[in-house]
Amino acid sequence: QVQVMESGGGVLVQAGGSLKLSCRAPRPNFSVSAMAWFRQAPGKEREGVACIGWNPSSATYADSVVGRFTISRDNARNTQYLQPDALKPDDTAMYYCAKVGRYDCPASWATTDPGSWGQGTQVTVSS
Repeated sequence: QVQVMESGGGVLVQAGGSLKLSCRAPRPNFSVSAMAWFRQAPGKEREGVACIGWNPSSATYADSVVGRFTISRDNARNTQYLQPDALKPDDTAMYYCAKVGRYDCPASWATTDPGSWGQGTQVTVSS
């Protein structure tokens, strides 16, 4: 299991605004890990938001965020990022990151259960 540390949330953002979330996973195999962001709003199930494979140009997104969110990674820092832009109140949730596979994002990345989760970082969007 990959230990992760999410950060960058914890502030109130107005609709239309943006943030940059970070996820640090200090493990030696980070560079060959497929990493993803998930979110969970109160009373809702956790959903996959975006996934990035070991090739930084390989990214896939949930339909609800495509064109608004950007996932990226810096293997030298064992860190992946999520930049939500054009935020909507519906984006309000706790955001988590997790390793979902090795090398490329698996087809089932959005429903992968990593077994343990980090503490998450809260994103709150006001209307």
